[in-house]
Amino acid sequence: MLTQEQIKSLTEKALKYSTFPECTVSVNETEQAYVRFANNGVTTSALTLDRAVTIVSTKDGRSGVARTSLLGDDALRAAVSNSEKLAAISPPNPENVPPLGPQKYPVIDNFDDATAAARGPQMVPHVKNIIDRAAKDKLVSAGFFSRTLGVEGFATKTGNSGFSRNVDCDLTTTVRTAAGDSSGWAGQNAVRIAEINGGELGDRAAAKCARWKSPVRLDPGKYKVVLEPTAVADLLGNVRFAFDARGAEEGRTFFSKKGGGTRLGEKIFPDYVTLRSDPFDKRFPSNPWSNGLLPAQARTWIDKGVVRNLAYNRYWALKTKQEPVEFPGSLILEGGESSLADLIKATDRGLLVTRFWYLRVLNPQTLQLTGLTRDGLFLIENGEVTKPVVNFRFNESPFRLLTSIQKMGRAVRAPRSEQGSVVVPPVLAADFNFTSISDAV
Repeated sequence: MLTQEQIKSLTEKALKYSTFPECTVSVNETEQAYVRFANNGVTTSALTLDRAVTIVSTKDGRSGVARTSLLGDDALRAAVSNSEKLAAISPPNPENVPPLGPQKYPVIDNFDDATAAARGPQMVPHVKNIIDRAAKDKLVSAGFFSRTLGVEGFATKTGNSGFSRNVDCDLTTTVRTAAGDSSGWAGQNAVRIAEINGGELGDRAAAKCARWKSPVRLDPGKYKVVLEPTAVADLLGNVRFAFDARGAEEGRTFFSKKGGGTRLGEKIFPDYVTLRSDPFDKRFPSNPWSNGLLPAQARTWIDKGVVRNLAYNRYWALKTKQEPVEFPGSLILEGGESSLADLIKATDRGLLVTRFWYLRVLNPQTLQLTGLTRDGLFLIENGEVTKPVVNFRFNESPFRLLTSIQKMGRAVRAPRSEQGSVVVPPVLAADFNFTSISDAV
């Protein structure tokens, strides 16, 4: 992997080839070690390295972008030249803003040497634990264990520069019966590979699979639900985009006020809802800067139910005479002290949801989503899990969910079904809207 000094040398060299008044040179490297398994056996083990040098050249509001994976002088010179040629034939961007000068980026210490060095020998034992657990009960396991090391640096013609490195790992598994008529799932993300526990994930997925056999059919409708952390993460993963100040001011998001303006400063959630982002949280891999190269900051978006911040990119901040505010990174929903078992015991009748799948936005103004339950849906009666239930499709907004929570557990970092992760608690909530039955396993 490239060092900070090597990236600094590369970006400085590329900038010397630039003839435009504005130029940004970014270098990104990603090393991924992974183990894929299916049918109770390892199918793929690999180590990959992706590299990109990206040149953005701007003149008179016209920008061109060129990329290369080569680091030689000729390749860098050609990439800069190509970016300038593309800029010359591009239309002016009416929302172009002047480049930032030198910024002071924070030091973010969430790197882990053991994770960065991990390869197959450190990963395969976790996979073997899952496979052995499934085989013991004559079940079939599949999954993916990935370890990622990222290095990123940039420099601009205006003297701004930054360097960052981060690591992360992710292990997920699905366990099914040989007939394919029952399924269970478990997953975990962590910056530190020492926190990953394949044996525990295998136990959870196999137990759900064994318990979901011969599910009963319930009528669609509104149910009290206990959502495991991954189910909460699936719903809240889309929330950060709703904090766009421009979208709110133009009447396009949940935080738009009827008649004009935004709901900034309004109390629209109960006291127990606090939603924040924190690049210094050691549970997340984070960059010291945002997409707009603003320094990353810890920020509270909803504080005890009150909307405290909206995100202003640099263009919209200049247009509306506001200070720029970077978009939230990975979100953190503050929780309580209850366990998942406590939430189940507090439920007279409801559904326990492992996770959701295939989520799509139906209405951006309410952030109503649709999707399916998957890999473990169970009926709760009188504080106990009693029966497996045929899967449902749902139509529900994560914002409405936040207003209907009755009890919250301890917040943990939870993987989402489709991408990324957030820190969320399991929750007990009322009136979750299930609209139809899904016969899929």
